[in-house]
Amino acid sequence: MDYNKNPWTTTSSKTIYDNPWINVTEHQVINPSGGDGIYGKVHFKNLAIGIVVLDEEDQIWLVGQYRYPLDQYSWEIPEGGGPHDVDPLDSAKRELLEETGVTAKLWFELMQIHLSNSVSDEKGYIYLAQNLSYGDSEPEETEQLELKKVPFEKAYQMVMNGEITDSMSVAGIMKVKLLKLQGKLL
Repeated sequence: MDYNKNPWTTTSSKTIYDNPWINVTEHQVINPSGGDGIYGKVHFKNLAIGIVVLDEEDQIWLVGQYRYPLDQYSWEIPEGGGPHDVDPLDSAKRELLEETGVTAKLWFELMQIHLSNSVSDEKGYIYLAQNLSYGDSEPEETEQLELKKVPFEKAYQMVMNGEITDSMSVAGIMKVKLLKLQGKLL
């Protein structure tokens, strides 16, 4: 099987919705089995950026906020968006300072991730930030954030018991846990 060959054929496309952050396109398609179909795609105009912030005492920074699409409160790692034409690490540094007031001297890319590849092309970058300095946060006007520092193992347990459900947070925390278990991160 040729894994690079697209088995879908697009017969037409039209924009259904467009704003400064997302574009929704409806595609008329012929699916892999030859039948007519429809496919909706959400294009994100920015990269998703997430940062696992780990201090020298093995504490992790979490950001709490009410998430409108879910209609519920969410604890997660510091996150935000970054333009496609800007280095994702630069966007991560900006987001970390904006949401927490923290700067870091050590940065490590944990992973690149597709957040919901059945309906979206959104790509995310998740970093580990260490060797921290502290200042004042500068949240955007749309953000009402609460910050808390918890032991890393508590954050891991929050993932395991479903208190943290944000996909970038789950992925980042689990990757750090795996690196710790492998002895690659103290």
